[in-house]
Amino acid sequence: MLETPKGLRLHIGILGRRNVGKSTLMNALVGQQVSIVSEVPGTTTDPVEKTFELAPLGPVVFVDTAGVDDEGGLGAQRVARTMEVLERIDLAVLVVGCEGLGWFEFELIASLQARKTPLVVVFNKCDVASPEAAQISRLREDGIDSVQVVAVQGQEGQGMAALREALFRAAPESIIEEPRLVGDLIAPGSLVMLVVPIDLGAPKGRLILPQVQTLRDILDSDAFAMMVKERELAVALRRVAAPPQLVVCDSQVVLKVAADTPPQIPLTTFSILMARFKGDMIRLAEGSGAIHGLRPGDRVLISESCAHHAQADDIGRVKIPRWLRQFAGGDIQVDIAAGKDYPQDLSPYALIVQCGGCTVTRKHMLARQFRAQQQGVPMTNYGMAISVVQGVLDRTLGCFPTAQQAYREACGRAREVCRPEAVV
Repeated sequence: MLETPKGLRLHIGILGRRNVGKSTLMNALVGQQVSIVSEVPGTTTDPVEKTFELAPLGPVVFVDTAGVDDEGGLGAQRVARTMEVLERIDLAVLVVGCEGLGWFEFELIASLQARKTPLVVVFNKCDVASPEAAQISRLREDGIDSVQVVAVQGQEGQGMAALREALFRAAPESIIEEPRLVGDLIAPGSLVMLVVPIDLGAPKGRLILPQVQTLRDILDSDAFAMMVKERELAVALRRVAAPPQLVVCDSQVVLKVAADTPPQIPLTTFSILMARFKGDMIRLAEGSGAIHGLRPGDRVLISESCAHHAQADDIGRVKIPRWLRQFAGGDIQVDIAAGKDYPQDLSPYALIVQCGGCTVTRKHMLARQFRAQQQGVPMTNYGMAISVVQGVLDRTLGCFPTAQQAYREACGRAREVCRPEAVV
């Protein structure tokens, strides 16, 4: 199975009166003509479904519906089919035409709220008529997001990027599912060796969250876990009867661990596992390739999702900036964003290096990635960045071939930009 099963996809219903542009909006969102578009009212009769990968939400199913103001005997049946859709959608897009919000819209809003279905109100055809400020204020007071668009048949129209962001904000948190950390990489009964340094950055008397979560996932997978410090790894590998199926280490000791781990044993880091667990791993791998294009004078944003007391040799504020400057061959300007702080304008940055995000939701991380992607700024995370500057990312991504290939291709592009004279 190469695609996400339909039953596991977020279902987005597109609702509204006839001729408000529901089908045109759906076609614009997916970039192709899925639903028939006509000036004749009632063109859409039965619900039309289309599976799609919608950034940054991921796999979704759009459901185009008949107008809720349809008339006559057949019209009543069409409306009934539309109302049935309300029972199976996770998120609603209520499309409003030039006439603005009316009785039909408020009835739909009430029905959706009764089902606890989140919704986004889309004012379409805003090149013809803008919505009344009072109506937007009323929606805002009710906690309903609204977007003004001009949907274009099968194309990116005005306001479509804002609509995608609004859909992401409104999507149920449970839909943004976290994948396994290591469970799909190991077999029951196999051994996983976890390399955990105990240094000044280690919390007293406990392990950090990614280490605990990885250990739990190993146990849930009916596998064995052995935990050692980096100085003990070589001895531990010699003592075990069979080699581990996987070695996972802290990023700060990845160079030593890579040297001590035989090449036939898969190796990765806790932070790289978090890249997949909390974000879009492929794009983070692409972003890590941009490190090869850093030059003196570039500006880099270090983004920490949690707020903590900075230590003398803090990983995000001291070590990574130092390693990036060494790798770039000169000084680079580094800005720090901590906690919920995250700039709206990311355009000044050549690169964003995000922490593992262990304290925030996957939805939160994906939203940050999406904003960076929209502004054309490469983004990676701590673990990938550290593996790049240590020269081992190609190996630590070996468990994830697609991400590994994305990194290799991004490296090639970055090097060509830096050394255009070398390009044939």
